[in-house]
Amino acid sequence: MSKIPVKNVTPETVSMYQKREKLYVREIEGFFQKLRTYSLWALMLGYFGTAWINWGDRQAVLFDLPARQFHIFGITFWPQDFILLSALLIICAFGLFTITNLAGRIWCGYTCPQSAWSFIFMWLEERTEGTRNARIKLDKEPMSLTKLRKKALKHTSWFIVAFWTGVTFVGYFTPIRELVVDLVVFDISGWALFWIAFFTVITYLNAGWMREQVCIYMCPYARFQSVMYDRDTLAVSYDVKRGEPRGKRSKKEEQTGEQTQLGDCVDCSLCVQVCPTGIDIRDGLQYQCIGCALCIDACDSIMEKLNKPKGLIRYTTENELEGQKTHFLRPRLIGYASVLLIMMVALAYNIGTRTPFKLEIERDRMNVYVETVNDTIENSYSVKLINMSQSTGIYDIRLEGADFLTLHGETRHQLGVNELKEITFRLELDPQTHRLSQNKTAVTFVITDAETGTDITQKVTSFIAPIR
Repeated sequence: MSKIPVKNVTPETVSMYQKREKLYVREIEGFFQKLRTYSLWALMLGYFGTAWINWGDRQAVLFDLPARQFHIFGITFWPQDFILLSALLIICAFGLFTITNLAGRIWCGYTCPQSAWSFIFMWLEERTEGTRNARIKLDKEPMSLTKLRKKALKHTSWFIVAFWTGVTFVGYFTPIRELVVDLVVFDISGWALFWIAFFTVITYLNAGWMREQVCIYMCPYARFQSVMYDRDTLAVSYDVKRGEPRGKRSKKEEQTGEQTQLGDCVDCSLCVQVCPTGIDIRDGLQYQCIGCALCIDACDSIMEKLNKPKGLIRYTTENELEGQKTHFLRPRLIGYASVLLIMMVALAYNIGTRTPFKLEIERDRMNVYVETVNDTIENSYSVKLINMSQSTGIYDIRLEGADFLTLHGETRHQLGVNELKEITFRLELDPQTHRLSQNKTAVTFVITDAETGTDITQKVTSFIAPIR
C-alpha cells in the first residue's frame, strides 16, 4: 500500500512577549531638540512649581478630597460641579483629535508626561554614564568600581527625580508645605506615604526602565491615532524620492561633488540612533513613532555637513511627498476644531455665570407626610447650603408659591468661605384653612443675600398631602 505524502502546514508558534532590547539613544542638538527643551522646562516649572503657589490663605491648586472641595486658583469646585469636569474631559479629547489630525503625534513628542520624564531620565543617563558609545561599552564591561559608581549615580539621580515627582503629585491633594514638613519629621500619614511610594516606583519604572515600551504597548493612543490621520496630516516623514537609493559616498565623491546614482541618504543610521523608540523612520510611518523629530535634527546635521539641502526627513504630509497640494482646511479638521471651540465657549460661559452658591433639597423619604395631633399635615426636608464664594456671607431662606404653608426652621444663616451647612425644615399645612386640589404641590425655596437683598438661587420641590 502506498503512503500518501503529508506536508506539515502548522504555522510556527511565535511568542507574543519579546524580551526588551535596550535602546542606547544618542544625544543630538538641533532646532526641535531646543524646542523640546523649552517646552520641557515650561512643563516642569508648571508641575513642580504650581503646587507651591498660594492663593490667599490656601494653596492655589488643591484637590481637598476629605472636604470634597477642588480649589483651582480663585475658583472652588464641588462634586456638584461634576458636569464641568465632564465638559473638560470632552475638551481634552477633541483637543487631542484636532492636534492629531493637524500635526500628528506632536502631543506625544513634546508634552506627554511619559515622554517628558523619559527625556529627563535619558539626560541624566547621558550625564552619568557618558555618550551612546560609552554606555554600550560600559554595559559590556565586567562589574568594577567605576561601573558601579556610574550605575549607582544614575539610579540615585533617577530615584531623586521620581521621589520628588511623587511628593509633588501628593502635594496637590495634601497641602505640600505641610506634607514636606511631615516627611522631614517622619510624621506622615500612611496613605500619603503609600501614594508617594506608589508614584515614585511608577515614575522610576516607566521613565527609567520601560520608556518606549509604555508608548508602544501600554498607551492606547498609539493604536487608534491612525483613524485621525489623513493625507494632509503633518507627520515626521522620510522623502523616499530624494533619499533613495541610499548608500555611502567615497571621500573622493564628497570632495569633488561627482554625480552618482545614489540618493541623498548616506545610510549613516544616525536617525535610528537618536530615536527614543528605536524605529527606522525610512521604513515609513509607524505607530511607534512619537513625532519627537529628533531624526529630523540628526538628518539635517548630516545634510549640512554634506552641503545638501535640509529636509530629507521633515514634517510633511502624504500629499506633499507625492507632489500634490496640501489642504490645511478640510472637513474633518474643521469638524474637530468646531466641536472643540463650542465646548470651550460653553465651559467658559458656565464657569463665568456659575452661581457661587449651591442649594440642595431632599425630602424625607421615610415619611411622605406626617399627620400631627393638631390635624395638620407636615413634610420634612433636608436642605444643604454651600457657600462657594471667596467671602463669608449671610443668607436668608424663604418660601415662594405656597403662602398657605408654614415654614418651620431657622431662615437666616451665616456661611464662611466654602462652608457647607445642612439644615432641616418642616412645611406645615392646615387643612381647615386651605384645601389642596391635588396631592402634590410645587413649592420653591429661594436663597437671598441678606446684605444686598438680591436673590441668589432657588430650587423647586414638592409638598405632598392627602386629598380630603
